[in-house]
Amino acid sequence: MQKLKGTEDILPQDSHLWQYVEDVAREVFELYHFKEIRTPMMESFDLFSRSVGDTTDIVSKEMYDFEDKGGRHIALRPEGTASVVRAYVEHKLFGPEFPQPLKVYYMGPMFRYERPQAGRQRQFHQIGMEVFGSTNPATDAEGIALAWQFLTTLGVSNLTIHLNSLGTPEERENYRQALIEYFEPHMEELSDDSKRRLHENPLRVLDSKDPKDIALVKDAPVILDYLGEESAAHFQSVQDMLAMMEIPYKVDPSIVRGLDYYQHTIFEIIVNDDTIGAQSTVVGGGRYDGLVEQIGGPQTPGFGFGLGIERLLILLQEQEVELPETEGVDVFVTVMGDDANILAQEIVQIAREQELIADRDFLGRSMKSQYKSADKYNAGIVITLGTNEVETRTVTLKSQTNKKQQEVSLDDLYDNFYGIYRSLTADTSVIDDFFKGE
Repeated sequence: MQKLKGTEDILPQDSHLWQYVEDVAREVFELYHFKEIRTPMMESFDLFSRSVGDTTDIVSKEMYDFEDKGGRHIALRPEGTASVVRAYVEHKLFGPEFPQPLKVYYMGPMFRYERPQAGRQRQFHQIGMEVFGSTNPATDAEGIALAWQFLTTLGVSNLTIHLNSLGTPEERENYRQALIEYFEPHMEELSDDSKRRLHENPLRVLDSKDPKDIALVKDAPVILDYLGEESAAHFQSVQDMLAMMEIPYKVDPSIVRGLDYYQHTIFEIIVNDDTIGAQSTVVGGGRYDGLVEQIGGPQTPGFGFGLGIERLLILLQEQEVELPETEGVDVFVTVMGDDANILAQEIVQIAREQELIADRDFLGRSMKSQYKSADKYNAGIVITLGTNEVETRTVTLKSQTNKKQQEVSLDDLYDNFYGIYRSLTADTSVIDDFFKGE
């Protein structure tokens, strides 16, 4: 048996990197006063067809959907926003007993049936956030600032924020019609995908990577020319606040985002090198003021973004960002003979109760092999147990870093295991250098 195509196992030697990225995300989200929300991986198919849009590739080509035993049309979630909006409406999180605007974030797996490639799998993982209840352009600017701070905190470089506005639904519809009128005389020059999209969702033509389409898009109408006074003022406020926060950006009318629910501010954070191949967008999102109402809730403005963890990890590694190593053990106990088996378990358990990471040999291997394990685990100290240690209730702790060692009774060790460990493993090189005059 092997894993399904487009899925990956996250192995123990890699999982600490995932945890690191998730921990940094949580820290940054908390700074902006966001709280976590967790939604099911399965939802009604209609949720995504209504919110994401029937004409998007996600719904028309990429959805993992099936009929369950009760005859319900079910889908594995292809993105996070629609599920969060559904939860917002279902649990009436717009009520006065909840903080407003409501600020939530999520992490978890998503599913799309598409060709697997570097950083993009059929089961992939996203981190995202949503804000409900605010039309203030400061909400847009804050969301973009949050994404920027998260990436820069991780150490990602060579980034540019690409900013655009899709205006109101009415302004977007006028622009949509202008695009159709522009592209129709060039129908035969368009790619097959763009021919199909032109009358269904012409904004997706602007997002095409086909060279034939790119050549035509250069002279296409620009959405910013179709914004009304209020939309233009909103967009300018977002830019002014980003400039005030000294967050670099560029206005880019070519970005449209692939989902139907966006309006007003949209943005992408793009890496400006080849570290993650042709797919250079790291974060994408924007405002969706009509989506809550579309899913059955009250008229509520919203703003959010999402990013793929797999692609982010590839970017961190390709840019050679310094990442944490797998955490070693503080205490490793080697065991000689059956007599020491119970005592070894006693010692590691006491160490854990004093918040030391502890492990021991379980396999009855030679001492040479056990010491190799201690090195592999990057142990801080090693304690060797045999018949003598069992009888005398006295053990010797050996530091693996500075080679110091100390003999202590088990009673003293158990009373202050953590303090003895810290004393034995302390780095004294700076003090030694001082007295040597170095």
